[in-house]
Amino acid sequence: MLYDGFLLAGVMIVAAIPLPFFQSAADASAGVRALIQIYLVVVCFLFFGWFWTHGGQTLGMRAWRLQLYRIDGQNLTWSTAVVRFLSALLSWLALGLGFFWVAIDPQNRAWHDRLSKSVVVVLPRRS
Repeated sequence: MLYDGFLLAGVMIVAAIPLPFFQSAADASAGVRALIQIYLVVVCFLFFGWFWTHGGQTLGMRAWRLQLYRIDGQNLTWSTAVVRFLSALLSWLALGLGFFWVAIDPQNRAWHDRLSKSVVVVLPRRS
């Protein structure tokens, strides 16, 4: 969601502050570049994982009254969040097909919902 993208961009900017100390454009080896990419993916995971495991809502999900649960009704655990995050990466690698799957799935679940045994529910409006 757009809201999450803005917040994540800010987090990534802060996370990238120490990177120039580990790499200069002229002498960065492939190994250093790979470690930096892994570090940034881990930062993204920690961003989403924290929200998913602490209340089941990111900022964007909160704005749209969406909440994430395991299919047994419990909050996500960190291991479930790992599966969900990696499954979402798989959906991106498949040109977004895993996200569009919601349109044809009888339970309106994306690949990452199914693989992580989670479900997104729409919360009722507050009166």
